[in-house]
Amino acid sequence: MDDLAVSHNHWLVLASLCVALIAGFTGLSLTRGLSERTDNQKKLSVAFASVALGGGIWSMHFVAMLGMQLPMAFHYDAAITLASALVAILVVGVALLMLHFYPRTRFTLTLAGVTVGLGIVAMHYIGMAGLQMARAVYSPIGVVLAGLASCGLNVAAVAIAYGQRSQRNILIGTLCFGVAVVSVHFIAMAGTRFVAESNPLAVGPQLSNDIMALGVILTSFVLCGAFLLSGVTFLSPGPASIAAQEPIATPAPEAEGAPAQIEEQAVSAVRQIPYEEDGKTWFVDVQEVVAVRAEGHHTQLYTGAGKRHCIWSITEAEKRLTPSPLMKAHRSYLVNPDHVRGFERQKDSAVCYFETPGLTRVPVSRSRLSDVRAALGV
Repeated sequence: MDDLAVSHNHWLVLASLCVALIAGFTGLSLTRGLSERTDNQKKLSVAFASVALGGGIWSMHFVAMLGMQLPMAFHYDAAITLASALVAILVVGVALLMLHFYPRTRFTLTLAGVTVGLGIVAMHYIGMAGLQMARAVYSPIGVVLAGLASCGLNVAAVAIAYGQRSQRNILIGTLCFGVAVVSVHFIAMAGTRFVAESNPLAVGPQLSNDIMALGVILTSFVLCGAFLLSGVTFLSPGPASIAAQEPIATPAPEAEGAPAQIEEQAVSAVRQIPYEEDGKTWFVDVQEVVAVRAEGHHTQLYTGAGKRHCIWSITEAEKRLTPSPLMKAHRSYLVNPDHVRGFERQKDSAVCYFETPGLTRVPVSRSRLSDVRAALGV
């Protein structure tokens, strides 16, 4: 059976990339700052983000398919096409649940990226199975390359976007996600040929290209609306950055000539640091904190019990915790010298070593080197 000649509308190929980027930005932005919300709010946001990302993957695929031109009319099976969309949404939802309800270790980030990558590949081939009148025939090497590219690119996208939840990383992660989705589609298509099929096996009613175009347009319209809403939220300052800009109120002496200890209490640092876990705010004694690391507008607290999420920015943490056992070692780190287990000088900088879960070393910048050495007595 002769292969059918295939060509593509380049404008629709470009449109498919735009849809993937819009979906990526919307999904990644909707899940920003979830650590400050309750479990129910987290679940609702993850559900919306799953629909945005999964629906965007599906829309991108069929925008590109609308741009595919064959020398014959072809249709889509409605049931299989719907199944491809549901698979994309479900798999992305599983990955987001991993990222927002489990510690974000290197293993978790990799597993979530691989899950999204396999979901994109599954959506693509399920969607292609719904093609009627023209049957897709795949080469094994094309399927393998599509799977490897999808997993690799999506692991990179997730690692960047969730390794540090800053605006810059979300934008770079969005770009990686968009490139991943489009690349996987066309790598898979490069390993696919089409042959005419006179008696296709239909599962559900048939959809023409016109009906499919209408569905894709409606889906893209909803994505664009969510994109605009996410963009406004993305550009607005988060609660942590606002808090960092507000002056910290201190109680004034009751009268002129008030005892010196009242003034001392007014400027004393807090002795407990708040952190968020299971939708509640908990507190840890500052003496138990090994180090504080900046993560976007928030920080991570490292203790002997593990890593905790704090909504303070690194600037606010330094301000509130002065004076305290913690001292600034780097623009992104506060450290407790009492917990340092090793020190290594490296030309104009240094490294402090720790024996704490999730924290083995902290860089010491040149400007802080003398203070850290004095505190350590080296």
